Amino acid sequence: MFGQRESDDVKAHTVTANGKPIEAKLPCSLEEFLVAQNLLPRSVVVEHNGEAVVPSEFSRRQLNAGDQLEIVKIVAGG
Repeated sequence: MFGQRESDDVKAHTVTANGKPIEAKLPCSLEEFLVAQNLLPRSVVVEHNGEAVVPSEFSRRQLNAGDQLEIVKIVAGG
């Protein structure tokens, strides 16, 4: 379309989280993705494309279409 620069637009793409496709506005940080999924970043453990990610890296780790995530919620109890 006239006046639109497609490469500059953020578009919805799919990442796979725990084996399920999830639509997300990509690229985005892992932290932004978690918040969009109503997950508290400090309450999860995440593997991104087979690599464990420490919570201090969530805001700097960028997600792209086709990425694979494994997300485990931390539950405290006693």
